[in-house]
Amino acid sequence: MGKTLVLTEKPSVARDIARVLGCRQNGEGCIIGPKYIITWALGHLVTLADPEAYDKKYSTWRLEDLPMLPQKMQLVVIKQTGKQFKAVSSLMHRSDIDELIVATDAGREGELVARWIMIKAGCKKPAKRLWISSQTDRAIKEGFANLKPLSEYDNLYKSAQARAQADWLVGLNVTRALTCKHNVQLSAGRVQTPTLAMIVRREEEILKFVSKEYYTVEAQFDGFSAAYRDSGGQTRFFDKAEAEKIVMAVNGKKGTLTQVKKEFRFQAPPAAYDLTELQRDANRKYAYSAKQTLSIMQSLYETHKLLTYPRTDSRYITDDVVATLPERLRSIAVGPYRDVANQIIRAKPIPTKYIVNNARVTDHHAIIPTEQFVDLSRLTHEERNIYDLVVRRFLAVLSPAFEYEEVRIKVIVEKFSFHAKGKIVKSAGWKALYGTVVGDEDEDSDTRSQQLPPLNQGAVVFVKNCKTVTGRTKPPSRYTEATLLTAMENPSRLIEDSKLRDVIEATSGLGTPATRADIIEKLFDSFCIERRGKEIHPTSKGKQLINIVPPDLKSAELTARWEEQLKLISTGRVKSDDFVSEMRGYASRLVKSVISSSSVYTHDNMTREKCPDCGKYLLDVNGKRGRMLVCPDRECGFRKSVSIITNARCPNCHKKLEMRGEGDKKAFFCACGYREKLSDFERRRESAGANKRDVINYMNKQNRQEKAVNSALADQLAKWMEENK
Repeated sequence: MGKTLVLTEKPSVARDIARVLGCRQNGEGCIIGPKYIITWALGHLVTLADPEAYDKKYSTWRLEDLPMLPQKMQLVVIKQTGKQFKAVSSLMHRSDIDELIVATDAGREGELVARWIMIKAGCKKPAKRLWISSQTDRAIKEGFANLKPLSEYDNLYKSAQARAQADWLVGLNVTRALTCKHNVQLSAGRVQTPTLAMIVRREEEILKFVSKEYYTVEAQFDGFSAAYRDSGGQTRFFDKAEAEKIVMAVNGKKGTLTQVKKEFRFQAPPAAYDLTELQRDANRKYAYSAKQTLSIMQSLYETHKLLTYPRTDSRYITDDVVATLPERLRSIAVGPYRDVANQIIRAKPIPTKYIVNNARVTDHHAIIPTEQFVDLSRLTHEERNIYDLVVRRFLAVLSPAFEYEEVRIKVIVEKFSFHAKGKIVKSAGWKALYGTVVGDEDEDSDTRSQQLPPLNQGAVVFVKNCKTVTGRTKPPSRYTEATLLTAMENPSRLIEDSKLRDVIEATSGLGTPATRADIIEKLFDSFCIERRGKEIHPTSKGKQLINIVPPDLKSAELTARWEEQLKLISTGRVKSDDFVSEMRGYASRLVKSVISSSSVYTHDNMTREKCPDCGKYLLDVNGKRGRMLVCPDRECGFRKSVSIITNARCPNCHKKLEMRGEGDKKAFFCACGYREKLSDFERRRESAGANKRDVINYMNKQNRQEKAVNSALADQLAKWMEENK
């Protein structure tokens, strides 16, 4: 009797399914059992061919060869994963394999991974689809008991393929057109360009903003303070004399408590984490980049097996996961989580109303702990931080609501209204996990919550002191990675068309949870944006790119229009060939727009140091890890590190030190003025208790970072598909 081949997307998923199906023998790129053979991709094993595959002339970038519009797009095996593709292809053609089960991720991209492998391998065997939303043993068993014909997902595959081909046609053509036109390494795409446009637009708003001084009036009563508010609810004056009139009128006068309103309120716990929300919180609390958070999550998921699949856009779990919650709680009942976890376990049944929602789970459920027992001592400091965020959120969402009594008071003094508010906590609930119950972060800064004494309506109170408080209007804040992720997830406010706005709100926004970190990193890598502290600033290159790129590509509306069409393709109401044909015409129009444009790109960061390879003057840029000199000629690619932001801390102000110089002249510098030679640094480390090996390991790490800086973009344009998704 023949066997069934199961194709998964990742080795970790393959191992889970193999365990459930009783497959225990390791083979070449597979796990073998009595009835099943489980194999895996490594993400994509097959991709769309580069332009050179269609015509050798495309190996040289020239405007006259654009647009590139192949009628039939070819697939190629990705070189780096060629060995695994060969193993999968060989398994598909084995004579004892009767059928294939596609068990890649349940979604559009997962469908594309499997179909492209099958097409490239020439697999014609009968195939079925495993479609599950979680990787629990129960879900896997139920999924295998309810396999669907693969043909039911043909339209989903057509939608995925159309997306990939459209990104190729538009992204690669516009990138080449911009680069050739201006002779500088420029790239554009459906997601990265509107993301950059948001950053540039925010910078323009900040630069145009004119700050104004304003005044509020604050009165101090016995045991509480209150702020003046007019009949329209406004608290601010832009004329100081008007504010001073109120101060003079009420100072030392008596007032009447005309309103003491008490209202019971509760605040439900926040939903469990999806990847974007986790990246936001990790950036706010620990200043981790989105890419760094994803990398740490992958380690906790794949290496330690402590957390569930990270690349999810869902913040809920399905009914089938509920039965596993007691075991998950027992696995995390250690250290600082023990008491709360045990308390929730004892509360039978476990409260799940804030976390279970089948309708809001897409390809994967929320990020939650697994049933694997945790040894916190085995985690690095960074892993511990991310693990702590996830576990506390998991415990919070299974905890009771925060309950409090909100008190709002109104005092009339000489016909002027003063307002105050306060909270009386009834039950800390989930907020006890975070050590705070007041939560003023979302409150109006002019009327903050405070502890109020016992007050009765109608009582007479006296103004002990009244004064004006000066403030200034603030411009919009620059994006941090946390707020940029939010803007990418919810770009609908930037779309005027209400129908398209609804489409983008129904999808994942700009990019997906899995790709947003890469998009942000690519904008850093291409020197279109730079970090200054936590804030993201557009560079001159980024600003100029937005000024010269075709207007269509700057708007999130393009993604909305595409998603609208792709959804119709996935339901069989639009033909994928028609969409791709339209994209060919669109790409052609964009190329013509770039070529005919009168826009000019100017290097305003050029130094007087010449490139040792081609002789052009080098550009001074701020990279992710420090300053670099890079050659403006895209075909040269020379780059040289000038300074590196290290992990060493200044002994005075504790900020990260910058390393400059080469060889024996290497030295550390700090913004506060501190300087230290590398040799002195090594001696200080040794005297502080670090041995020579620690110092050597530290320096080797810095050297690896330096090498990474010097080679990070060597093949950037070759990776066009990932850039322009």
